[in-house]
Amino acid sequence: MDAIALVLLGLPMTLLVTVSSFGIGAIVGIPLMLGLRSNYPPIRAVFRVIVDLIRGVPTIVWLFLLYFGVTFGHLRLSSLSAAIAGLGIVSSAYLAEIYRGGFATLARGQIEASHALGLGRTTTFIRVLAPQALRTSLPSITTFLLALLKDSSIASTIGVTEMVFSATTFSRQNPGTAGLMPFFIAAGVYVVVSVPLAVVARRLDSRLRRNH
Repeated sequence: MDAIALVLLGLPMTLLVTVSSFGIGAIVGIPLMLGLRSNYPPIRAVFRVIVDLIRGVPTIVWLFLLYFGVTFGHLRLSSLSAAIAGLGIVSSAYLAEIYRGGFATLARGQIEASHALGLGRTTTFIRVLAPQALRTSLPSITTFLLALLKDSSIASTIGVTEMVFSATTFSRQNPGTAGLMPFFIAAGVYVVVSVPLAVVARRLDSRLRRNH
């Protein structure tokens, strides 16, 4: 099998790890963000410690801890499950900070105005604040997603057969100059996938701003 075909075989796994871990982070990041924005200092402090701890531990360490350290009797997480869970945990902390920053840019008066109109806290959050915070946070969210796509290559260290793992396999079987080719191919694929995503995100951001 040639280098191009071997690397492309790893592309679906790269996308699976990226999309799944981003989805986990996007969901789990919401309660983390709410904790960071709590009106009660002790709660804020607890969530601040959690988020800083998650962000402070290198991603590869999270993957190793989950893959080699988490067991259920005689069972342990598969390399794919550990990779998605580890990257999802890291994503949740970073996205929580991005969400928090988006809400921090909103004027306090909007909350007071919403309450004056008789809107409840949940309605105010979902219908008034969240859409604006999302619009503000979208560039940062996109930047993080692009970084996560590249960071998915770390999953190769625990045996996930994504693109870098495939490139490494080919390189070991073909030492010398030929062994470098799959890494250039993998780099090209990352660019091909990343650029359209960045373009779509910019257009979506522009559309949201026009509709504001």
